This record gives sequence, C-alpha cells and structure tokens, in this order.
Amino acid sequence: MLRLQGIDHVALTVRDLARSVAWYQAVLGLERRYADVWGDFPAVLGVGTTSVALFPAAVPAPAPPPGRDVLSIRHVAFRVDRATFDAARGELEAHGVVPTFQDHTAAHSLYFTDPDGHQLEITTYDVEGG
Repeated sequence: MLRLQGIDHVALTVRDLARSVAWYQAVLGLERRYADVWGDFPAVLGVGTTSVALFPAAVPAPAPPPGRDVLSIRHVAFRVDRATFDAARGELEAHGVVPTFQDHTAAHSLYFTDPDGHQLEITTYDVEGG
C-alpha cells in the first residue's frame, strides 16, 4: 500500500502570472519556492509542506473556472488554527477580498476567490464543542 505524506501542490492556470504571484504572497502570505530552478514555469508558492503551482494560461483569453455542473476541483482549502481564522476575515478584507462564512459543524470556513475566480477556503477545526 502507498504511504502518502500529504498533498504536495495544487496546480492552477492563471491569466496573469505576475499578478497571481503577488496576490498569493500578499493575501495568503505564501512564499515563493524553486524560482532559481523553474523560474516562472511553474511559479510555485507555498507554506509548510503544501504549495500552489501557478501555470500561465496557454491562450490570451482563457475560459473561467467551471461551475458545479462540471467535474473539476471545486476549491483549495488551507487549514489554520482558531486565532488565525478569527483574524482572517479582517486580513482578507484589507486586501479587498470579501469572504463568505460557512459553519460546517465540525469546522468553520471562509470562502473567497483569487483574481482568476478559483475558489479558495480558509478552514479551522478548532470549533467550540466540535
């Protein structure tokens, strides 16, 4: 049986690579990785053992991410502790990002989109009584 260690990265296609790199660094605090080896193909940003690999779109006007009627990755979720979760809404709003809160009973989540419309989530399992 395979003994996986976790998710290494999620690959996303973006319209403007420099804009997306700057957004993921400023809004989510991800650090740039492997630029000395791969440059911008892909542009890899991460935290801990998880990364996002950003690939430039192959055409000038790519279609937006699909809706719920298409088989695809629905969102990328980043786990945080309660204190970070409680501060996240204000941090996101300071960058012009308005998240939507959802109570999943065992977890609390904030949903929002990146500049290309990819849905992202900040979630915590530090829920009172959960």
